[in-house]
Amino acid sequence: MTKSTIAKFKPASGALALALLGALLAATAVSAQGLVVTPDQRAIAQQVGHSGVPLSALAENAPDSHTVQRGDTLWAISGLFLKSPWRWPELWGMNLDEIKNPHLIYPGQKLYLERKGGRATLRTTPAASDASAAEPITTVRLSPRTRYETLSGGALPALKNHLIEPFLAEPVIIDEKGLQAAPRIVAAYEDRVLLTRGDRAYARGKGENVLLDDTSQKQKLYRVFRDATPLRDPLSGELLGYEARYLGKALLVRGESSGHSTDASGAVRTDIVPATIDIVAAKEEMRAGDRLLPEPERQFLNYVPHAPQGKVDARIVSVYGNAVVNAAQNQVVVINRGTNDGVENGHVLAILKDGARLTDKTDEAQAELKLPDERNGLLMVFRTFERLSYALVLEIADAVRIGDRLVNPR
Repeated sequence: MTKSTIAKFKPASGALALALLGALLAATAVSAQGLVVTPDQRAIAQQVGHSGVPLSALAENAPDSHTVQRGDTLWAISGLFLKSPWRWPELWGMNLDEIKNPHLIYPGQKLYLERKGGRATLRTTPAASDASAAEPITTVRLSPRTRYETLSGGALPALKNHLIEPFLAEPVIIDEKGLQAAPRIVAAYEDRVLLTRGDRAYARGKGENVLLDDTSQKQKLYRVFRDATPLRDPLSGELLGYEARYLGKALLVRGESSGHSTDASGAVRTDIVPATIDIVAAKEEMRAGDRLLPEPERQFLNYVPHAPQGKVDARIVSVYGNAVVNAAQNQVVVINRGTNDGVENGHVLAILKDGARLTDKTDEAQAELKLPDERNGLLMVFRTFERLSYALVLEIADAVRIGDRLVNPR
């Protein structure tokens, strides 16, 4: 905030001063946090923001107002007002003049729904006709004080973060080449068979390809994984990648090297010295043969659920977890589409349940019938790879199975 801005900030009333200060803080927060609103989302918001949405788009029991509570999510609020929660950009567009960024909605804010002329608008202040019913404006005396607070700390997430945070770090999807090149644990300190947090072990790359080096001054963390399971397209059988089972993390202590020594007969031999690693986190016990991959940089993503622009026809490849066939609500699945297919974080897809095949007993010819596929729920993509993506099951009517079809939600 510049000096000239401060000079123009005259507190004509406490309420006005608070409003102006809030607007300035909101604008600062957008630029400081780098929370992204995509051009498509902004275009939708601008289009809808002038006239609102049809009343037919509202949820059946959409409330006249809602006070944002701790624990709310953008998905939940959108579903409170709209029939289709993935239309959040349009809900945001209904109050574009007041809420500049959908990520900057905080507990304590009150949202008002106005129905007028067959359209609905959502705002953070009551309509003029409701002004008398609104809480009276009071004068608040401001006094200078300093308070430090993270601007993004209280903002509402798109979804409940604890449902997907582990999957931003744990699942490992790699191609066959990456699997073969991944370094492996070859031995443990003091001949231990099983390794856990606090244990020391030794690892090396394959052949002459030395991947574990400590030439960098920066600490190097590696994920430890096992049992890379092939993921195949349910329809074509094509191999799309490998999903590895996450076991924990290891810290590189010393890199791989080689040296020379003399045996008892006086012959000189070349010694292969594996890298030294310390196990710093363990979800399961580890052992020789388990593989290592570099720990990627942590990503803090802000998801805005939205429908894909292009047509999507995908399938569920697997359900995350050991020997799991069916997925329930709030579980994670892998789908057979990725960045190469235009899939992006935040895409919401409808889950279709395969229609049953049966015999028409009312027909003398006993014709075989295939009932139509029925919509079973919704999921949202939250992590993409080239040919595969992870998605969270948001809501379902029945169990989700491998091979279930995924299409655009509308």
